[in-house]
Amino acid sequence: MGEPTVGVTPPRVITIAGTDSGGGAGIPADLRAFAACGVHGCVAVTAVTVQNSVGVTGVHAIPPEVVAAQIETVATDIGLDAAKTGMLASRPIIEAIVGACDRVGIGGSGPIPFVIDPVAASMHGDQLLADEALEAYRRLLFPRATVITPNLDEVRLLIDIDVHDRTAQYEAAKVLHGLGPQYVLVKGGHLSEDTDGCVDLLYDGHTFTELPGPRFDTGNTHGGGDSMAAAITSGLARGLAVPDAVALAKRYIVEAVRNSYPLGAGHGPVSPLWAIRHWWEEPTP
Repeated sequence: MGEPTVGVTPPRVITIAGTDSGGGAGIPADLRAFAACGVHGCVAVTAVTVQNSVGVTGVHAIPPEVVAAQIETVATDIGLDAAKTGMLASRPIIEAIVGACDRVGIGGSGPIPFVIDPVAASMHGDQLLADEALEAYRRLLFPRATVITPNLDEVRLLIDIDVHDRTAQYEAAKVLHGLGPQYVLVKGGHLSEDTDGCVDLLYDGHTFTELPGPRFDTGNTHGGGDSMAAAITSGLARGLAVPDAVALAKRYIVEAVRNSYPLGAGHGPVSPLWAIRHWWEEPTP
C-alpha cells in the first residue's frame, strides 16, 4: 500500500476568458491568481490570442457553442463556487455565455457569484470590442453580475464618462450601478489625479468605499486587472462578502504590482510569486 494522500478539495472557480500566449494576462494571469488565493481554477476559453509583451497581433475566437459547452461541462461535473469573465470577443459569445450561465446558476438569481471584468480596452486605451459587444455587456451581463470591475478606459467606452478626478469616479460608479450589477468597483489605476496613490472605489447603490493603495513607478502591470478580478472571484468562492473579497483582492494586487517583473521588450506582468512559499529554495531534508 502506498502512502495516503492528504489533499482536500478547495473552492472551485472558472474563468471565462481569452488566452495570452505571452503568459501575462487573460487565462494565465487568472490561473496564477486563483492558485495564489487558494482555489482550484477551471477555464472556458473564448479566444486564442497571438500575443507577447509588446502587443496583440492576432485573435481567433472560439465558436460560441463551444464556449457555452465548456462552462456547462465544468459546472455539471466539478461544480463551481464562483465565476468570472475576461475577454469575451464578440456579442454571439456573450449571448452564448449568458445562456450557459442561466442554465447552471451563475449570476443573476443563481447561487454562484459572478464577477464581470469588462475587458474592452487595451493597456493604451484602444477599444477592443465592437459597439454591439459593449451593448451586450450593458444589457445582458451587468444585470447578472455580483460585481463589475472596469478600469477608467472601460468606463469611458461603456458609459461615455471620462474620469479625470475623484468626483467623476463617484459619478461613474453611480451610472454603472444603474445598469444592474449588485456592486461596482471603479478601479483608479489610470486616474492621473492620484500621483502618490491608487484609489479604487466600491459602490453598492448606497455606500461608497474607497480602497487606497500605493502607486508604483513601473510599466510592468500587464494582467493587473485580470488578476484583481480573479482574486475577488477567489474571495467570493471562499465565502467572503463582496467588500471583504474586494479588500482581499486589493491586498493581492498591491503586492503583485510591487513584485512585478520585466519580460520581453514591452510590458512585464504583475506577479503572484510573493504569495507563494518558495519551497524550491529550501534545503532537501
